[in-house]
Amino acid sequence: MNVSVVGAGKMGLPIAVWMASRGASVWACDKNPQVVAAIEAGRPEIDEPGVVELLGETLRAGRLRATTDTAAATAQSDVVVVIAPAVLTERREADLSNLEAASRDIARGARPGTLVVYETTVPVGVTRRCLVPILASGGLELGSELSVAYSPERVKSRFVMRHLNETPKVVGGFDERAAARAAAFYSDYLGAPVIDVGSLEAAEFVKLAGMIYRDVNIALANQLADYAEGTGLDSDTLFDAANTDGECALLSPGIGVGGHCTPVYPHFLIRDAELRRIDASIISTARRVNDEQPERMAVRLKRRLGGLEATRVGVLGFGFRPDVKEHICSPTFQLDAALRSRGADVRVHDPLYDEADLAAHRLVAWRPEASEWRPEARVLVTSHTDYRELDLGALRDGGLRVVLDGRRFWDPDAIEALGLEYIGPGRGDAVLQRPADAEAFAATPPLAR
Repeated sequence: MNVSVVGAGKMGLPIAVWMASRGASVWACDKNPQVVAAIEAGRPEIDEPGVVELLGETLRAGRLRATTDTAAATAQSDVVVVIAPAVLTERREADLSNLEAASRDIARGARPGTLVVYETTVPVGVTRRCLVPILASGGLELGSELSVAYSPERVKSRFVMRHLNETPKVVGGFDERAAARAAAFYSDYLGAPVIDVGSLEAAEFVKLAGMIYRDVNIALANQLADYAEGTGLDSDTLFDAANTDGECALLSPGIGVGGHCTPVYPHFLIRDAELRRIDASIISTARRVNDEQPERMAVRLKRRLGGLEATRVGVLGFGFRPDVKEHICSPTFQLDAALRSRGADVRVHDPLYDEADLAAHRLVAWRPEASEWRPEARVLVTSHTDYRELDLGALRDGGLRVVLDGRRFWDPDAIEALGLEYIGPGRGDAVLQRPADAEAFAATPPLAR
C-alpha cells in the first residue's frame, strides 16, 4: 500500500511513521520545507514519545520519505490521509484555507482508484460541501474513480503512539464503498478497532460531540466550584464524594481550558447551529464559562489583595498541559491580560520555555531561582512536576502573601499553616468545617455573606 499523509506535524507524522512501520510505503507531505528537511534528517520538530525512534527505523528501511510536493506524492499513492490544521477566524468560524490548499494539490495528483481520507476536525458538512468539490475539480468521477471518507483524529498528544492502535477509528464515507475502503485501510495499517458510522457528516459529528462533552463537563465543574466558593464549601473533596455513586463523574475545576481542541472545536458547531437556527445554548454557555475562568481568578486575587495596582504577581506555567511544551490557547494569555489591565506587574515562568520563547508571545519572563524580583502573589496555571515541591516558607520570607492555586495542585492547609493566604477554584474563602458553621451561614442573609 502506498500512502501519503498530508500535514506532517504533531499528529500527522506519528500516523505516517506508524503506518510505515506496519508495511506501508509512506510519503510525509508538508508545505513547510523546514519540516520536511527535519523529517528527512530524522530530527522532527515535535515532542512525541516514540516518534523519533520509529522515524529512524522507517527511514532506514526506505518505507518513509518526506516531500513538499503533495501532488506528486498523491500521484504515487493508493490512499491519501489529510490532517492539515483548521483554525478559528476572528469571527470564530472555521478557517479551511489549509485544507482547501491541500485538496487542490491532491486533485492535481489523484488517479483512478485513489482513496482520500480527511482526519482534520471540521464543522459538520464541510467535507462534502467544501472539500469534495475541490477534489472533483481534478476530473475524476466521485464514487467510481475517486473515494472520499472522513475519519477524525481522536488521540492525545504525548500519548499518540500508545493509543493509535487502541482508540477505535470512526469512519464515514461519501458513499458506502468509500466508508468500507476506509475501514479496511485503517484496520490493516493502523490496527485499531474500526466503527463505520456511515456518512461523512456522521463521522464529523462524532468528533465534535466528544469534544463538546468534555467542554460542557469542565464548565459544569467550574460553575459548581464557583457555587462552592460562594457558600464557604470546598468542592475538591465534595466532588470526590459525589463521584462515588457510580453515575456521577464530575471533573476538576481549574483556572482555564487550553489546547488546540477543546477551546476551538465547540465553536464549529455553535456557529453552524446559529446559521441553522438550532438551539446550542448549553454548548455556547459552557464555552463562555470556561473562557471566563482566568478573568474570574484574577478578580478573586484582586479581592483578596485589596487591589492589584503595582502588585507583583508571578505566574507559574505557560504550557496548557503538565510537562508538555504546548501553549495554544493557554489560559496564561488571558490571565496575563486580566492582571495587567488591573495594574499588576506580571511575570511568567515555565521550565519548558526560555525567555525568548515567552518574549515572542509578549510575556515578561521570570526566573525565580535567579531573580531579585520577588512576587507578592504566585498563580499556578500549569501543574508541571517541577512545581510540586516549593519552599513556600522561604517564599513567604521573600514577601509572598497569597497563593492562587489554579489547579488545586498543592495542600491548602499546609500553605495556610505558613501564614499564607490560599485561593483555589472551588475553595471558599472561609471554608466551613463544622456543623455549627453551616448553621450560622444558613442564618445569614445572602447580601451579608
